Amino acid sequence: MVIRSAPAIAVPLDERTNVKNINLLIQLRWIAVVGQVLTIGFVHFLMGITLPLIPMVAVLCGSVFINVVSQEWLRRKTDARDRELLLLLLMDVAALTAQLYLSGGATNPFVSLYLLQVTLGAMLLDSRSTWVVVIVACLSFAGLIVFHRPLALPDTMTADLFQLHIIGTLICFALDAALIVVFMTRIARNLRERDNGLASLRQQAAEEDHIVRMGLLASGAAHELGTPLASLSVILSDWRRMPALASDPELMQEIAEMQADVQRCKTIVTGILMSAGDMRGEAPVVTSVNDFFGELADEWRMARSNDTLVYENRFGEDMPIVSDSALKQMIFNVLDNASEVSPLWVRLGIERDGDVLQLKVSDMGPGFDKARLAGFGKPYNSSKGRPGRGLGLFLVVNAVRKLGGTVVADNRPVGGAVVTLSLPLSALAIGARKHVG
Repeated sequence: MVIRSAPAIAVPLDERTNVKNINLLIQLRWIAVVGQVLTIGFVHFLMGITLPLIPMVAVLCGSVFINVVSQEWLRRKTDARDRELLLLLLMDVAALTAQLYLSGGATNPFVSLYLLQVTLGAMLLDSRSTWVVVIVACLSFAGLIVFHRPLALPDTMTADLFQLHIIGTLICFALDAALIVVFMTRIARNLRERDNGLASLRQQAAEEDHIVRMGLLASGAAHELGTPLASLSVILSDWRRMPALASDPELMQEIAEMQADVQRCKTIVTGILMSAGDMRGEAPVVTSVNDFFGELADEWRMARSNDTLVYENRFGEDMPIVSDSALKQMIFNVLDNASEVSPLWVRLGIERDGDVLQLKVSDMGPGFDKARLAGFGKPYNSSKGRPGRGLGLFLVVNAVRKLGGTVVADNRPVGGAVVTLSLPLSALAIGARKHVG
């Protein structure tokens, strides 16, 4: 199960979908140009029906010119609005009307191709623009009844004129149906992709709102915890100086452990406040990849009194980065989850893959079942069965996504699980604009 961050979308999904659909219209116009060339050649040269070739070829050249201009325009743009789609459809209606005017008007069986333009408008445009296409197509059809250039039919075809019209209608129907099926299917696929993208964005926005609310609660709790933790630290220090307690080595050891736990709580509270932006006065600490993760592994062992962590550094040539307490806490969350299910062995490995830093946390626990993999990174998706669980990995996935990275969860062939965090080094380097939290 791969959880990937959604790419930064500078262009609205509707406009990116319009670009794909304009590409489909360009392809359809090329098909129309080829079809018209074949039809004009067949009718004029093989059937012997005289057609005004020069005007009809001029219309074809106009369609080719519009296609070339449209393709060049799309190369320079990444977005397109409904008005561009409407303009292209209206130009196609105009080109079809011109060709029908030159070849019999409303008596031409290919007049039903107007339905293709109306269908495309109904699929691609909003209601108002679709009705514009409908009205223009209907007016064009009505105009062709009165204004058109009659076909100069040979005398030998006069008797079979109705039969020829039926055959032409059949050919046009088959062509219309085939084009509708092919292009409507592809347009529907584009629209489904757009809808899926919008659903993904809505989900991401909901998750980010959830994180904001959690961050506000955590920041408030950190402020509230600051005073009692400071009081506990003072009380424990006083106890250590009391003769009655200082004479008991076992009690002094317990007091020292309590002081260490209080100090750890104060460190966590400080990290929360720093991530929330409440300690702006502290300058960022410059470190390196090897130093940061080496110290991280040592700190995790000391804080948890756990010597089962195996740390492997295969990063290679070191590089400077900014020490980020939120990034450290994010990795602690993954290590804590691994340690809970695999208390005897946890591995943290780092390596470099081009411009990407990969962190792999492995364990020898039961691994992920299919349901946990399917919902990996979702809030409250936990196998521990206790309220409030499952938020750690949810925060990790979203923090990595903010950095432009990905999280991959999988089961190891030999048993246990492995969680791989891939982070772009540019997001960790000195001067990076993106930060976790």
